[in-house]
Amino acid sequence: MALLIAAGLTGTGATAAQAGVTARADDIAAQLKAIPGMQVTEKASTLPGYRWFWLSYRQPVDHTKPKGQWFEQRIMLQHKSSDRPMVLYTSGYNTPETMFTSEPTALVDGNQISVEYRYFTPSRPEPTDWRKDTIWQAATDEHRLIGALKKIYKAKWISTGASKGGMTAVYHKRFYPNDVDGSVVYVAPNDVVNNEDSAYDRFFKTVGTDPQCRAHVKALAREFLKRRPAMLTRFKAAAAENGWTFTILKTPDRAFENSVMDYEWGFWQYSLQSDCASLPAVNASDDEIYGTLDNISGLSFYTDQGLAPYIPYYYQAGTQLGWPTPQFTNLRPLLRYERSYQPRTYVPRDIPMRFDGGRAMRDIDGWVRAHGSHMLFLYGANDPWGSERFRLGKGSRDSAVYTAPGMNHSGRLIAKLPDDQKAKATADVLRWANVQPGAKSLKTMSVTADDPLLLQRPPL
Repeated sequence: MALLIAAGLTGTGATAAQAGVTARADDIAAQLKAIPGMQVTEKASTLPGYRWFWLSYRQPVDHTKPKGQWFEQRIMLQHKSSDRPMVLYTSGYNTPETMFTSEPTALVDGNQISVEYRYFTPSRPEPTDWRKDTIWQAATDEHRLIGALKKIYKAKWISTGASKGGMTAVYHKRFYPNDVDGSVVYVAPNDVVNNEDSAYDRFFKTVGTDPQCRAHVKALAREFLKRRPAMLTRFKAAAAENGWTFTILKTPDRAFENSVMDYEWGFWQYSLQSDCASLPAVNASDDEIYGTLDNISGLSFYTDQGLAPYIPYYYQAGTQLGWPTPQFTNLRPLLRYERSYQPRTYVPRDIPMRFDGGRAMRDIDGWVRAHGSHMLFLYGANDPWGSERFRLGKGSRDSAVYTAPGMNHSGRLIAKLPDDQKAKATADVLRWANVQPGAKSLKTMSVTADDPLLLQRPPL
């Protein structure tokens, strides 16, 4: 879908002296540099009250063989005070390259580290053994990093993330439940039975409160296929202008059709029901019809250049995480490549893949229901990813699942809950972080910047 890929970090950043910081043995920069395997670069902060560091931490490719191959994992640190709580944030993809505060960070007025997920460039080992791109290996990356940083940050720790980042927080909690004191999990799918996806079909039949909006989005998706020649003419022209290629998806036609299959999903993931009013009519011009497909689905994402950064995600989806398979009944018989809507399509054929049959996700789901504690799960009512979600069980303790009315795949959902639920969720996070309620924490929820990558996710 429409993605703005973060570019690689450039430059060496400001030195401590340039940042107006006096280097002392007890200074945070010196303490970070004293960690074995840690490289530290300080940059000029763009958020008041924080110092901004880029860290590179040496991690084993295979944590069962720590004397084997290593890689450098990229981490962004926003330091406030070593005696404040630490929020461990992950997008599950690349690390955002601008400073921001997640909702839990704003609530607890704490420090924040943003951890880049293994195998996302530049946190990728070379040569690349794709068999080590697993949820346990990634959770152990975080476990090892936390162990190193807790020597400095000794207050409470909260983990958080949205979408795949939320999934990552759950998986880490399952394998290392004592690493953090609480987890705030946003819009995280939970695909326990990969072959049973009827929940998505029920969602698209009932999402929102306006049947006309639902029908119009479906009609537009069908219209793209009816105008295939006109759409392909524009897409091929854009590809030629921008140098886009199609080695992974083979042809512009397959890429176009995959974008069409994502249109309805993408609208509800990224937009609100009120945005229906801005969609073009079904009988609009070819340019307007092409424009809404590009705006919602992001046609450039289905090129080699768009897909390549997300190969690590699609590899995991096709081996452990599972993937959604909605029924595109409203698009038949106009579809030619419906079976291509799966992770194997988006991963180059020279990378072997084999799905584990759902074993990993059954283990995660069973643990959450039987042992999960100090966990908040938040979903948007109009987000298709919430169709298959995490649920609590008899063994869950001090945890809750909330749904924000009318919301999509957005973060900062605590602030969007009804007042009584918002108060309860806020109180839980503050209690886990050992922070007393205060006007500052509550106020910052609505004014601090959020993760710039939050709504930018692959389609599966």
